[in-house]
Amino acid sequence: MDTTYTDPRVPRLQLAREVPVRAGSLSDAELIAASVRDPDAFTELFERHWDDLHRFCLSRAGAAGEDIAAEAFRVAFDRRRRYDARYRDARPWLFGIATNLLRDHFRTARREERKLSRSAALELPPQNDSEMNGIERQLLGPDLAEALRGTPAADRDALLLLAWADLDYEQIAQALDIPVGTVRSRIHRARSRVRGYLEAHAAPESRTREA
Repeated sequence: MDTTYTDPRVPRLQLAREVPVRAGSLSDAELIAASVRDPDAFTELFERHWDDLHRFCLSRAGAAGEDIAAEAFRVAFDRRRRYDARYRDARPWLFGIATNLLRDHFRTARREERKLSRSAALELPPQNDSEMNGIERQLLGPDLAEALRGTPAADRDALLLLAWADLDYEQIAQALDIPVGTVRSRIHRARSRVRGYLEAHAAPESRTREA
């Protein structure tokens, strides 16, 4: 088993010593293909995309985002032989892996929150994927969290990949492994909820001016 790339945070710190700088001469797809033969080549892919993926994971999961981002690269490294080389940009693939890990993290967090209340199982209905745990609500901010309350997690994921990861619709479709039409539907639903909330909670003077 190939264990060269066991922790992405280590080769990131050792990049200058371990991997010659190639000045971006290879695409992400080419780097991934090269890493099958030379695992150190994956370090350059990590260097290119760590900051963006790390920021996205921190924005969604707080302190836990550090480990989630690192785990996303570990999973990507393990799956690198299955990467579709038609896609030169690996960002959608990486953000898709991170999104799945974030979703698992939030499910676990919701279960843990329920365990903290000894009578929760009797007093509260079963939670579903539309509910957010405390950390997710806090990081989204009170207005956005309230606006997205009751929105399916899949719709939130699509909207945040657009707004926070700066992926376009086709890239989001690749990241989530769904048709572009489904991406459009999910983002439309999430945006409609946000828009409806903002309109319903607009300041009275704003509504007066608009009228």
